[in-house]
Amino acid sequence: MSQLRISAIAFLFASVSLALVCRGVAHAQAASPAAPTARDLPEDLAAQWIKASSKYDGARSIILQQVDRDAQHGPFRPDWNTLSRYQVPDWYKDAKFGIFIHWGLYSVPAFGNEWYPREMYVAGSAINKHHVEKYGPLTQFGYKDFIPMFKAEHYDPQAWAKLFKDSGAKYVVPVFEHHDGFAMYDSDLSDWTAAKMGPKRDLVGDLAKAVRAEGLHLGASSHRIEHDWFLDGGRKQPSDVNDSKYAAFYGPAQIQLQDAPAPGGNDLSTDWTYVSPAYAQDWVARNAEIVQKYQPEIIFFDWWIGQPSVRPFLAEFAAYYYNESLKHGPVGIITYKHVAMQKNSAVLDLERGQLAGISPDYWQTDTSVSNKSWGYIENDTFKSPAFIVHQLVDVVSKNGNLLMNIGPRADGTIPIEVQRVLLSVGDWLKVNGDAIYGTRPWNIFGEGPTLVKAGPFHDTETQIYTAQDFRFTTKGPDLYAIELAWPTSGEAVIQSLGTSAATSQPIQSVQMLGANSKLAFEQKQDGLHIKLSDKLSEQPAYAFRIIFASGSQKVAK
Repeated sequence: MSQLRISAIAFLFASVSLALVCRGVAHAQAASPAAPTARDLPEDLAAQWIKASSKYDGARSIILQQVDRDAQHGPFRPDWNTLSRYQVPDWYKDAKFGIFIHWGLYSVPAFGNEWYPREMYVAGSAINKHHVEKYGPLTQFGYKDFIPMFKAEHYDPQAWAKLFKDSGAKYVVPVFEHHDGFAMYDSDLSDWTAAKMGPKRDLVGDLAKAVRAEGLHLGASSHRIEHDWFLDGGRKQPSDVNDSKYAAFYGPAQIQLQDAPAPGGNDLSTDWTYVSPAYAQDWVARNAEIVQKYQPEIIFFDWWIGQPSVRPFLAEFAAYYYNESLKHGPVGIITYKHVAMQKNSAVLDLERGQLAGISPDYWQTDTSVSNKSWGYIENDTFKSPAFIVHQLVDVVSKNGNLLMNIGPRADGTIPIEVQRVLLSVGDWLKVNGDAIYGTRPWNIFGEGPTLVKAGPFHDTETQIYTAQDFRFTTKGPDLYAIELAWPTSGEAVIQSLGTSAATSQPIQSVQMLGANSKLAFEQKQDGLHIKLSDKLSEQPAYAFRIIFASGSQKVAK
C-alpha cells in the first residue's frame, strides 16, 4: 500500500476519533443547530463531515484499494513524469464537437446562474436577496429543500441523445456532480443522489445508455472537489449549512482562504483553503466509482484540482483512470484548466475562450449556448448558430475541440430555443462536416482581419467575421478553406494561396462543399481567386475543398 494511502487512512481514523470526542464541534450545535460555525477549526469541520459520511467507509475503502492497485500496475504511475507520456487518442482529435450538460438542483430555482447554491448563502448578494424573499430565511429553507422540487418528470434521455446526434456532436459530457454536492448518478458512496432522492432515478446512467445507443462517446464531468468550500457562506451566518444533520450533504464547507492571484493568473498557488486528506480520498473514490460504473471516455474537471493539497490525489486518480481505461479501449481523456496538471499529462481546456494560433498540444474550449448561465435560468439569452459555427471553425483550425454546453429545465426538458440552435449547427455540419471531422491543422490557422482575443472568458469579444476571414483545415492531401462570410463581389480571394505566398502551390481543383460542380479559379500573385455562383443557401460559413496538382500539400518552412 502506498505511503499516501497509509497516511490518509491513518488521518481518517484520527479525524473520526476527534469527531467522536466532540473536539470543538458540539459547542457550535449546543445553542442552535443553525448557529454560525465559521470560526470553528477546519479540522473540526472536516471531522463533522467524516462522521456524517462514515456509513460508506467500507464501500469507499474497497474502491480506494482498487485505485491504489491499478494506479501502480500499468503504463502510468501516480507521478508526473510517467503521466507526461500521455498521448491524446485519435478518436477525440477526429470528433471536434461535443455537448456539455449542466443539470441539477440549481435548475429548480432557475435564477441567477448555476452558482445559485453558493450565492444564496452569501449575505447581501442578488441571489441571496431573491432566495430569502421567495423562499424564506436560510434557517427555514436551505438548498436541500429544493430536492423534493426536482422531479425531472418530462426527462426523455433517448430524445436528448437523438438531438445531440442531430446537432453533429460526437461526444456528450453530462455533469455527474456539480459544486453543490448533489450527485446526478447512482452513487454507492452517498445518500444525496438523484437515484435516492428527488427524481429517484439514475439520470446520467439512463443518458449514458441512450448516448451510446446513438453511437456517441460518453464523458463525465465531476466538480466534486470544489464542494470542499463551495457552501462556506452558510458557515458565516445562521443557516442549515451549520446543522450537523446535513453535514454529509453540505460539508465540509471549509472557509475558502485565497490570496489575490497575479493579474490574469489562476494557478492556485495562492490558495490556502483547508482540504482534509479524508475529503481528498473521498474525491478520488467518487471519481473512481464513476469510472467503474459508467466507463466514461472523458473526465472533465474544473479548475480546483490544481489546488496544492489536491495534486497528489489528482496524480493518483489520473494514473488509475488511464490504466483502467486501457482495459476497455483507447486511453481515457482528462481535461484540466489553467496549470492544474502538467501540460503533457492531459488536455487543456479553456473556459469560454480561444487561442490566438495553432497549439502544438491538443486542447478544448468549453462554452455555453446560453449567455448568462451554464445551468437553466429563466429569461436567458442564447448564442446564434452562426456564432457557434464560427467558434467551432476557429477552434478546429487551431488544433482543438469545442464542447458546447446546454442547461435543461428541472422537469427534464431542453428549451426550444436551445434545440433550434443545436439543430441549425447540425444542419451546417451535415453539409460541411468533411472540413471539420477528422481534420488536422494546416501550416497556418487562417487569414483575415478578424482576430480572437486569446485566453479564457473572452469568446464573446470576437468581432463579426468578414468575407476576408478564412480558417484552414486539412484531411489527407486535401486542404479546406472555410470562408466565414459570403463575398458580395461574387469572388472569394484566399491570399495564402497566391503565387507569391510561402504556403502556395499549384492547384488542380476547387469545390464548395454542398455543391455538385467544381468552381472556376485563378491563382494570381495576390491570392487564389474563386469565382462563385449564387449562394446555395444562407449559411454561417462556406467551405471549399482544394486539391493540389501535386496530390499533396506543401509544408511551410
